[in-house]
Amino acid sequence: MSNAQKPKGPIKAVIFDMDGLLLDTEGIYTEVTNDIAKTHGKTFDWAVKQHTIGRGSQDFAEYVINALELPISAEEFLTIRQPMLDDRFPHAQPMQGAEALVRHLAEHNIPIAVGTSSSLHYFTVKTSSHRSWFELFEHVVTADHQEVTAAKPAPDIFLVAARKLGVDPKDCLVFEDSPFGVTAAKAAGMYAVAVPDSHMPVEQYAHADLMLGSLAEFPLEDWGLPGYQQ
Repeated sequence: MSNAQKPKGPIKAVIFDMDGLLLDTEGIYTEVTNDIAKTHGKTFDWAVKQHTIGRGSQDFAEYVINALELPISAEEFLTIRQPMLDDRFPHAQPMQGAEALVRHLAEHNIPIAVGTSSSLHYFTVKTSSHRSWFELFEHVVTADHQEVTAAKPAPDIFLVAARKLGVDPKDCLVFEDSPFGVTAAKAAGMYAVAVPDSHMPVEQYAHADLMLGSLAEFPLEDWGLPGYQQ
């Protein structure tokens, strides 16, 4: 856990990113994207992937196509990708500490929401094996929500989530695994706790209020939230 910045609070609502934060889907994205790249003699490696984490689907597709010089359009890429992702996403496993933290906050009546760059379609597929705890979220705001006009790093997704929870943005805490997501949370006027991929350069999260190795490390009481022992 980073001690660079002191915890703040008290927090009145918590908003969670999903991919790589609640569910281990990043490996699936990597596998599928690399499979598509290989059909054109290219490799989707970490040098490219590190710049894609947290992007919306259209932005992701455009970045990968440009970076790898793939001879297809973003629309073609996304069309090819969808059935491949649909097949793999139901097998995504929870990230360390994710389910326990969500259940704990829900049990203590802390308002919680998901704010994800995924579409509603992919949210549904990814969570299909984990409905019992994803149903605990009061609201889910996806990138294709009617009130969202721009994806992360714009603050729209988190601001819509805060409105739906009925909590002022300054009293919200966001958990994110991507620098783009942290940027979006800070632009929304919220606290941001980063749980980065272990391969990501930590300096890309300098704007986060706290950095953790996993959600299991989050110091609830330091942020005015009920601890696990209560």
